Amino acid sequence: MKLKKQHIAYVLIVGTLFSCVPARKYEELKARQDACKDQVDALKTLNQNLEEENKELSSFMEELKKKKTALKQDLALLENSHKLMRKNYENINSTYQLLLDKNKELLSGNKTATAQLMTQLQKTQEELQAQEDALRTLETSLLKKETELQQLSTDLAAREKRVNELEAIINKKDEALTNLKNKVKNALLGFENNGLTIEQKNGKVYVSLDESLLFASGKYMVGPEGTNVLKKLAKALETSSDIDIVVEGHTDNVPLNGKGIIADNWDLSVKRATSVVKIITNNSDVNPKRLTAAGRGEFLPLDVTNTADGRKKNRRIEVILTPKLDELFKLLGE
Repeated sequence: MKLKKQHIAYVLIVGTLFSCVPARKYEELKARQDACKDQVDALKTLNQNLEEENKELSSFMEELKKKKTALKQDLALLENSHKLMRKNYENINSTYQLLLDKNKELLSGNKTATAQLMTQLQKTQEELQAQEDALRTLETSLLKKETELQQLSTDLAAREKRVNELEAIINKKDEALTNLKNKVKNALLGFENNGLTIEQKNGKVYVSLDESLLFASGKYMVGPEGTNVLKKLAKALETSSDIDIVVEGHTDNVPLNGKGIIADNWDLSVKRATSVVKIITNNSDVNPKRLTAAGRGEFLPLDVTNTADGRKKNRRIEVILTPKLDELFKLLGE
């Protein structure tokens, strides 16, 4: 349902831009909207793949650990059985030798006793053969169990290595994101909690700027104070070349009259996002390819109470900083 809403939103934006801006501007905005949508889809797919991969790896590792424990127990039992059978085999062999010696002594004696001894000897030989067969079977089973245990240990080590590699990449990205967040906080020291908040969540950094810090009511040109804030933010983002930047414009749900250059809240949110992007690119060396301007209109509110304070919270610009995940995608592909 959320994707359908986004699709409708893209259609509305395209329609609005087609009617309000020149053809070249329309194409530029459309391309940026498409890029934003692709990025959202890619991140959703990545998130789903990571969750599935993590669940599969965790489940498979637990299963491997259980099998390893079971094999160790079986191996211990087989080793004990092997020792007992070996000892029994040695006892039977000793008995067999005694019977042979006894048989030699009694060959010249009573035929009945000799026949009994021969019968007992035959029986002993059969038991000895059975013990030898059982011992060979046990040794074969033991060897098989040891091979399975070795293979299981190898598989478990490979899985653990893969999990560790994934965790290392994720931790590296999280650490870089935390450093970026601190860098942004230091650059914007004095503005935080005065119309500006900085938050790290879902593997991203969100820099939220209230309307009052940037724009006059219903306008999309950034004021002097807001321009100063955005210049400092732009400078903080210059050196982070592995971070993608999405600038989202958000409005409240109060309809505009549709008169003048601004048609509606969708139009206002797009124009505000575009104004912020232009200030960042014009006042820093941030590569424009890393930037995306997006208009959310009134459809992603922070506060749904529909009060004056709630609508004030909803009128904002959000600068979303996302680390590039090329290395993680590559590892998952392998």
